[in-house]
Order: sequence, then structure tokens, then C-alpha cells
Amino acid sequence: MEEDCCATQLIYGDGQFNSSGLDRFVKEVKLAECGLSYAVVAIMGPQSSGKSTLLNHLFHTKFREMDAYSGRSQTTKGIWIAKCVGIEPCTIAMDLEGTDGRERGEDDTTFEKQSALFALAVSDIVLINMWCHDIGREQAANKPLLKTVFQVMMRLFSPRKTTLLFVIRDKTKTPFEYLEPVLREDIQKIWDGVPKPQAHKSTPFSDFFSVEVVALSSYEEKEEKFKEEVAQLRQRFFHSISPGGLAGDRRGVVPATGFSFSAQQIWKVIKENKDLDLPAHKVMVATVRCEEIANQKFNQLVFDEDWFTLEEAVQKGPVQGFGKRLSSILGTYLSEYDMEAVYFDEGVRNSKRQLLESKALDFVYPAYTTMLGHLRSKALEDFKVRLEQSLNKGGEFASSVRTSTQSSMLEFDKGCADAAIQQADWDASRVREKLKRDIDAHASSVRSAKLSELNINYEKQLSASLTGPVEALLETGGKDTWTSIRKLLNRETEVAVSKFSAAVAGFELDKDTSTKMTQNLRDYARNVVEKKAREEAANIMIHMKDRFSTVFNYDSDSMPRVWTGKDDIRSITKDARSASLKLLSVMAAIRLEEKPDNIEKLLFSSLMDGTVTVSSSQDGRIADSTDPLASSTWEEVSSKDTLITPVQCKSLWRQFKAETEYSVTQAISAQEAHKRSNNWLPPPWAIMAMIVLGFNEFMLLLKNPLYLMVLFVAFLISKALWVQMDIAGEFQHGTLSGILSISSRFLPTVMDLLRKLAEEAQGNPAPEAPRRPVSVASQSHRNETPPPNTISSSIPESSVSSNFSSLDGDVEYSSPPLRQRRPTNIQEVEPL
Repeated sequence: MEEDCCATQLIYGDGQFNSSGLDRFVKEVKLAECGLSYAVVAIMGPQSSGKSTLLNHLFHTKFREMDAYSGRSQTTKGIWIAKCVGIEPCTIAMDLEGTDGRERGEDDTTFEKQSALFALAVSDIVLINMWCHDIGREQAANKPLLKTVFQVMMRLFSPRKTTLLFVIRDKTKTPFEYLEPVLREDIQKIWDGVPKPQAHKSTPFSDFFSVEVVALSSYEEKEEKFKEEVAQLRQRFFHSISPGGLAGDRRGVVPATGFSFSAQQIWKVIKENKDLDLPAHKVMVATVRCEEIANQKFNQLVFDEDWFTLEEAVQKGPVQGFGKRLSSILGTYLSEYDMEAVYFDEGVRNSKRQLLESKALDFVYPAYTTMLGHLRSKALEDFKVRLEQSLNKGGEFASSVRTSTQSSMLEFDKGCADAAIQQADWDASRVREKLKRDIDAHASSVRSAKLSELNINYEKQLSASLTGPVEALLETGGKDTWTSIRKLLNRETEVAVSKFSAAVAGFELDKDTSTKMTQNLRDYARNVVEKKAREEAANIMIHMKDRFSTVFNYDSDSMPRVWTGKDDIRSITKDARSASLKLLSVMAAIRLEEKPDNIEKLLFSSLMDGTVTVSSSQDGRIADSTDPLASSTWEEVSSKDTLITPVQCKSLWRQFKAETEYSVTQAISAQEAHKRSNNWLPPPWAIMAMIVLGFNEFMLLLKNPLYLMVLFVAFLISKALWVQMDIAGEFQHGTLSGILSISSRFLPTVMDLLRKLAEEAQGNPAPEAPRRPVSVASQSHRNETPPPNTISSSIPESSVSSNFSSLDGDVEYSSPPLRQRRPTNIQEVEPL
């Protein structure tokens, strides 16, 4: 390495400590200025496992890397250190010589144990670099090395908290969550098996070490993915000594000024300790040979034709007899291993066999998980079909779910038993739990849909059974309207709730859910009534005018009124307005609770018995200030139940009276016209005077029959003239106008009659001359009927009216003269 790269060799390959080089390094990186704010990171692992490459990508250092094109050989000798670039706080990286290297030989493991112990004693974080396929192995996973180092470390040094970060290289398809527990379990077993001094007999592993595990992709095959994952790992080394960081709970930190001396003394103690001069293995030959046999059998398994066929089949769907077929394939290669390794050391042979079996099982495990996935999917689909069929046949939901679930789970368990492998005790409980969760989720979804459908159906039934009757009751506006609505609401609600409860009984809902759903149904029914009441209240003016028109224009037998002189328009008008005001009082508020109120009494006392006028005078302002309707709320009625406020009722009443006054005026005009049409004859006293004074003339006629003949002829002529000239119709317009009209038509009418008589005497009857049409005014006065009460029409600009006024709810009128009146337009206030 170049010295200008802030890197140096700390310990040479022969074990010599480079004191001068370390001093120069400390000065160059200004380590002494850091105090306690620095961290040391070391990496250990098998030779040529990519340790230097990982450090260079992780900390932007420039440790020497192996040239793959020059062959696999030892690259790092001894221990090198370098300052990490861009990491805060100051972090020192240590690159250790790889373990298990051929350059040092089979039995020379002293230096690798010394360097590993040195790294654990000096570093805050130790990266243990290992291949993914070495997990579960003994030597490749550095288990013996760690066991020896743990044992010696507790005796040589006081405990300090070190973070062991296992870096799994070239991760495979095996899920990470399966690899991490294996590593943690192996480390704990190593710790439990290490002989400990008396002072640390019961010391837990967590007092000395923290364990972290990460996995990285292959640098050669997935370089971009590898760099991305390393970049993410790099972020964890920023502020690593802060609380919560990788080395956040470290203890016994040496100040930076004493780092050089402390490292040198630790290496001296390690070099002088003889316990580390243990042989690697007495049976290394057996180890190497058994491992070769195991690798050979594993490679044969990878390319086995039967395995290819089975794997291809399981990718497409579930395979009958999967476990039996796969167990046979695995058993074949394990048996071949046993035959070829039978003459080697038993301990080594069994260890390597376990590694082969573990490796082979890891290799075939994805196919097993795929098989379980097919079984789970098939069981789930079968559950859906069974549940749908059961519900279509009318089965209860809860019992159908239980039956379908039991059948599907039993089918899945049988499939798992068929897929089980003899060489492995794999647990399918997680897949089974996921299947159960999926079944429960689907059942919950179907239940929600069914309950929603039921709820919608019963809501529609409630809406249909309440909307029409409530509308009819509100339009009737009787005394017991709201009592009838309450009874209707309670009756229909209870019927719907009873049927709904019976319908959902098969769902076996909990009490709270069932109560909540029935309460929602009750609330919906109440909302239907309230909504309909608000709709009708919005059209209160139309309903009031309809009610007024019905009472005013039709009698008790529902026959249209003919306004003769016998009708008491004053009383009829009062009754019609009272009926309309009654309807207004009914529409003013929602009364679904049996609470008394004074709305009707207040409206009648203020609008029918009192005077409600629009006045700008001072007296008017004083009256308004004490007006009980000058309020926006009703007593004993909540704001949410108020449909029409008192002040709106007052405004509506003014508008109502203005819009119905025209009908009353027309009725009075018709009645007076009827009276005038029947008063063209002389008064009774005049008739009596004529009888008394003409008695002599009458007797004279009786004595002389000729006079009677003359009078009879005169009567016929007068009758013809009467009919021809329509004298009765002419006098309906008044005496003077009738006389003038008759005088102007008398002579032409007489001449016309004489001409007709002459023509009939000659036998040539002339066509009848057209009669003079009766005037429109005359016809209208003779056949006067009340005009239709058009609710939405306004009073015309000019209309015939009597001297009509409303005072204290009574109707007063007088005879003509007629006058023109232009009513005041009052803005209608729509009810809330």
C-alpha cells in the first residue's frame, strides 16, 4: 500500500509489530486529536473471500485486492490498517490475513488465532466475512477459531463490549430470515461450550458481544446490486459510537493518544500466550478428503436428471409423492457418501456428512417451499368454491365457513404429509398459518359483502315502507300526525329489525357487532322519516295553499262551492286558514320523541287570534319586540329537530295570506254578482201595491173575456220579445244600462217578429235570424263559480275586489263600488 493513502502495515506476516509505522500513521491521520471519539473496525474471514474488496467499497480505502486472473492466492499478509474516508467520527479499518490459507500449511493456525484475538481485543466492530454456503459448517464458519479466541480472551483481557457483524457474502435463494437465526444459534452454542473462568461462569454472551448479521449479493455476478447494498451498509458506520449505533454501548475505550501503546502491549501479551499454539486438527487429511467427497456428491445432486424432472414438475403445480421422490434422491447420494468415506475418522466423517446433508437440504428447500405454496393455493381455492356452493344451497354462513375451513385445512395437512422429506424435519406451520389467515380474510370479506347486501336490502324495505305513508300523514296534517308517524316508525322498524336479526343469526356475530348493526338500521329508519319531513317542510307553502283551496272551494261533501248569498265566506275563510295554519304547525318541527310542545298554540294565538302585519311605525316596532314569533328557536324543541323557525312561520303566513286573498276576493265578487242577478224584480211591497191598486182592472178583465184574449195575445208578444231581447240578462248589468239596451233594440226586434209572421202566413218561412250573442260579462255573472286556486300563481296587477280586510282572523266585506287593488308582493321565506 502507498503511505500517502493513510494506510500502513501494522503487523507483518512473521508476527513482527510495526511500531514506527503505527506512530507515523497516528500522526498522519491526527488520531491523537480525537480523544475518545474514534472507532476501530476489523475484518476477519477465510482467505480470498473478498475481505479487502469489501473494505475498499465500504470505507473507500485502498487495500490490495486479489487479482482473479492471476489465480487464487494469499493477498493480505499480516494485518494492515487504514483511515476510513468520509466516515464520522474518525474510523480506523484493520484488514486481517485470511484464515485457512494454503501458504501457512494445514497445522499452522497460530497466527490466524493471534490475529483474531488481537482484532477482538482492539476493535469496536469486527466484521466476520463468510460465504453464504458456509453457514452451518464448522471450519469454514470459523467456529473452532472463535471458540479458542473466546476462551483465551476472557482470561487475557478485561471484558469490553464488541460488536460482531457477520457479513454473509454471495447470498442465495435461501431467505435471510432463515440464515440469521442459524448464525446466532451457532455463536450462542460456541459461547455456552467455552470453558470460562470462575468470574465469568454465569456471564451472558451479550455482556461481551453484540451480534449483527447482514447479507450481500455476489460481487462478480451482481456487481451493481453488491455496490448498492454496500452503500446502505456504509450508512450504519456513520456515528457508530453514538447511542443506538453499531458500537454505541462499547466499554473500556482507550484514549486516542494511547492507542499505539495499547495495541503494541496487547499484541505482546497475545504473542507470549502459549495456549494459542494448538494444532489445527490431527485428522486434517480426513477432513480434506471427506469434504472432497461431500462436494462431489453435492455436485452430482445438482445435475441429477431425476432432480431436474422433479423440480420442473413442482414449478408447474403440486406433485403427488413429492416427499417420497425427493427423499429417495437425497438418500442415494448420502448413502454413496457413507460408502466412500467409511474408512476415514468417524468424527470428521459424521461432521462432513452433516454438512453435506445440510447443504443438500438448503439446495432443495426452495422446491419444497414451492410445493407448499401450491398446496396452500389449492386449499384456498377449494375453500372458496366450497363456501360459495354451501351458501348457494342456503346454508348458514358461520357453519358453512367452519365446514369449508375444516375440509381445506385437512386437505392441506394431507398434502404437507405427502411432501415431507425423511432427511429433514421442516416445519410447515408458517405456511399453514398463512393459509389460515388467507381463509379467514376471504371469509371476512364474504361476510362483509353479505352483511352489506342484507343491510342495503332492509334499508330499501324501510325506505319503501316509510316514505309514502309519512308523506301522506304529513300532507294530512291532522292533530295526531306525529303520533301516527311515531307508531308507523316503531312498527316498521321493529318488523325490519326482527327480520334482520333473524337473517344475521347465521353469521354468529358478537353481541356488540349485532347491536351496532341493528342500531344502525334503527337510525336509518329515523333518518328516512326526518329526511322526508324536511323535504315536505321545504314545500310547506304549496301544501298550505292546497289545504286552503281544498277547504275553501269544496264543502264537507267534497262538492265544489257555488257562492250564493247563503254561504258565510267569513267563516269558511277562517276555517280554511285554520286548517292551513294547523298544517304549518305540524310541519314546524320533528316530533319523533313524545315530548309536549306549544307550537300549535303559539301559532294560532299569534297568527289567527293576533295581528301579524308589516309596519314601519314605532308602534309596529314595539309590537315586534314582544312578538312571540320573533325568535329562531322553539321552546322545548332542539335545533336539530326544527324544520321551520318561528320567524320563518311568521313570514310564511304573511306570504300565504297575500297569495290566498285573491281567492277570497273572487268568492265575494261571485256572491255579490249572484245577489244582483236575483234582484231585478220589483220589491215585494211594490208587488203588493200593484195587486191592491189594480184589483178593479183585474175584475174588469174577468167580466169581459175579450180583454182576456187581447191580454193573452199581448202576453205572447211580450214573451217573444222577452226571449228575443234577453231582458233578464240585460238587467243583470243594472237598471239604467238595461233600459238603454232594450230601447235601442226594441224597434228592430218588433220589425223582425212582424216579418217572420208575414212569411209564415205566406208559407215561406225565412231562416231564423241569428240571435244576438249574450255578452261575456252577462254570461260570467250568471254562471259565476269560484276560480281555481292556482297555488303558484300571483295576484294580478288589477283585479276586482270588495272592501275586504283581515282583522283578528275574521273576514269583513261590503257591497260595491268595485275598486282596483295592487297587492304587496311579499318575499317567501323557504323553511329550513
